[in-house]
Amino acid sequence: MDQIIDFFTSKSVAEMAADPRVLFGTAVVFVLAVLFRWKYVLLFLFAIGATMTVLRFTAGGVTSERIVDRSMMLFIGGTIVIALVLVYFLFIRD
Repeated sequence: MDQIIDFFTSKSVAEMAADPRVLFGTAVVFVLAVLFRWKYVLLFLFAIGATMTVLRFTAGGVTSERIVDRSMMLFIGGTIVIALVLVYFLFIRD
């Protein structure tokens, strides 16, 4: 148990998202959620995965104002799309 706690506290979110153990665990949870039709677990995995994707695309590392503005627009647009998909599947579609 101490090793698991040390693993979670010593890594950043980006490092953890690229770790094979975390990816394997996420894949297992995804397969179980599909098989057992756990809607909220699937939506949670979608929200986390989509947010990580938006953050990865907007983290350019270049400090030009034009790039930063484009990255901010991508971040805002991606977050709005994620929110709309979650609202649709949680509240509208039954």
